[in-house]
Amino acid sequence: MRLDHYLAADRIGTVADEAHRARSLGFDGVMAAETSHDPFLALTVTATAEPELDLGTAVAVAFARSPMTIAHSAWDLADLSQGRFLLGLGTQIRPHIVGRFSMPWGEPVPRMREFIAALRAIWHSWQHGDPLRFKGEHYRFSLMTPFFNPGPIAHPEVPIYLAAVGPAMCRLVGEAADGIHIHPFHTRRYLEETVGPAIAVGAARRGRDAAAVTRVATLFVVTGRDAGEMERSAAAVRNRIAFYASTPAYRAVLDLHGWAMGDELTAMSKRGEWSMMGDLVDDEVLETVAVVAPIDRVARAIEERCDGTVDRLGLVFGEEPADETLGGLVAQLSNR
Repeated sequence: MRLDHYLAADRIGTVADEAHRARSLGFDGVMAAETSHDPFLALTVTATAEPELDLGTAVAVAFARSPMTIAHSAWDLADLSQGRFLLGLGTQIRPHIVGRFSMPWGEPVPRMREFIAALRAIWHSWQHGDPLRFKGEHYRFSLMTPFFNPGPIAHPEVPIYLAAVGPAMCRLVGEAADGIHIHPFHTRRYLEETVGPAIAVGAARRGRDAAAVTRVATLFVVTGRDAGEMERSAAAVRNRIAFYASTPAYRAVLDLHGWAMGDELTAMSKRGEWSMMGDLVDDEVLETVAVVAPIDRVARAIEERCDGTVDRLGLVFGEEPADETLGGLVAQLSNR
């Protein structure tokens, strides 16, 4: 299991320092989300600062862009990193695509399937010099002159990972993607009973081996050196769980476990009662969604939670440990 650091830089000018820190702490890779900064730009800085690290978008919003623009960014990062770049894509939800990006919205699964096919058609054209001819319902590409063609690279097989929660997108992962980005609001049972079987169904459609799909996850971790640190960490993670549980897109996790807090959390979020929502996340929910263990036992608890279900892992702490403590935890997990 490879360990990834997820960038949290407030300014693009601090990304290089954060990449150096991730490398010094023993992480294998760095992932960049599309929140307040462009993930491709942040990873370009990372690749320059720490050439040995794996790089990945976790995730870039596909429907905010044309497949052509993402194809260019991914191609350059694959070349710059000597094949260590992992392209993670997500659909986002309709209000963001329409209201934040002013882009059209459509059925996410068919459109994402076509998006992936278009990317691979573009890359094939660049690598082999064949004419670009892609015609789909959502995307059409018929023009690629030499002036705009970046040409072949040494590592043209760019892995595509999809962010997926529901069964339909998980089936698409098995059908068309190289890996899956698993949201931190998940449980081991949800991975085993919903995500894994859906990936297997999609893979079977194409005669693929579901075991070849790389599973990338982020995991909530509640830990500390004493009761006070544990309590502060738990409170922060309860709030994060409540935030995601209030969103209908993640309701399947609640339904699987029979947790009936979703409607109330949604209502509270609409009333702006964010500070009180964590109170609805009881110990059962906390300990099922997150790993909860003191610092001297947390490495074993993480390993037990992820064994057989995760290939790459990022850790989301309620309260970030000191670098010495975090480096020790990374070393323990890397040596297991």
